[in-house]
Amino acid sequence: MKASTIVCLVVALSAAMVFTGQIPTATAVTCNYMELLPCSGAISSSQAPSGTCCSKIKEQRPCFCGYLRNPSLRQYVSPATAQRIASQCGVSLPQC
Repeated sequence: MKASTIVCLVVALSAAMVFTGQIPTATAVTCNYMELLPCSGAISSSQAPSGTCCSKIKEQRPCFCGYLRNPSLRQYVSPATAQRIASQCGVSLPQC
């Protein structure tokens, strides 16, 4: 079998696996703490987070270490509060 035929076969199989979901693809997350505005009620009081809040917590999970290290944001939400809300949403925060 020619090398070019093998290369074409590998490319076709790889594309098929990606399109059928056999290979996980990474999606980039844009870190924007403003995406967490639906969580403001849960941050400022002890009310349970909304479904929208939980969706945003899951979406923004890769960004939390940066958020928790940001002194400007720490005045609004403590690590303990972030952990409480994430836990109520069933999300484990990364170890920073």
